[in-house]
Amino acid sequence: MQVFLHRLYRMRPCKPRNPLLRIACGLIGVALLAVLVVFGLFVGLGMLMFAAVRRMLRPAATPAAATQDRIIEGEYAVVGRPRVSVQQH
Repeated sequence: MQVFLHRLYRMRPCKPRNPLLRIACGLIGVALLAVLVVFGLFVGLGMLMFAAVRRMLRPAATPAAATQDRIIEGEYAVVGRPRVSVQQH
């Protein structure tokens, strides 16, 4: 396990020594993060809009009161709880 972690940390890129390049790399990272957040926001809003439009275009469901003529008859039996006695020792 230690060999795997050593290889993982060995492959990471080093930070540049120049302070201006460090600032530029940081700004690029922040800009990339902002782009990904905005992209995710637009994807989420697009999904919500798609669902709203699909719900508006779907025909209305029949209300439950209109289906009262289809009654299913049957027999049922009430099952009681079994009595459990607690024995004290």
